[in-house]
Amino acid sequence: MGYQLGKRTSDPLPTSGRLLAIDLGEVRIGLAVSDPTQTIASPSETLQVPRNQDGPALDALVNAVARHEVSGLVIGEPRQLDGSEGPPAQRARWFAERLRARTGLPVALWDERFTTTEAERVMLDQDASRDERKQHIDRVAASLFLQSVLESQRRRRAG
Repeated sequence: MGYQLGKRTSDPLPTSGRLLAIDLGEVRIGLAVSDPTQTIASPSETLQVPRNQDGPALDALVNAVARHEVSGLVIGEPRQLDGSEGPPAQRARWFAERLRARTGLPVALWDERFTTTEAERVMLDQDASRDERKQHIDRVAASLFLQSVLESQRRRRAG
């Protein structure tokens, strides 16, 4: 699927209220949410979506935004190792534009390289079974990059 993209990619995020992080996958989408004070990120849920059907995935994400009562969204942007943008990053930008339009909320993209690898390591350290890792890795990855966003926001406010 080709993704038609506009120019704007990221909005400034609010400094209070829950943030929702989205780790987009082909089959699963991991979600993590912050507390209202934006101190800590917690894994939330994993959405199962039909492969190559972004419409149902978008609808499920809009519903998740309403359920979690968030004030801003962060979408993981899977850049390539050299920092360039491949098809997964283009897809993330496409979702960012659609979610911004459908929810009216600010949407930021966050470089999420290596978060799935880090999530795997964290879950292995916790002796998670292969099945548990498969079920939860996407939301754990989302919580890892959301925590990075929260720490960045905190540093920016302090500086």
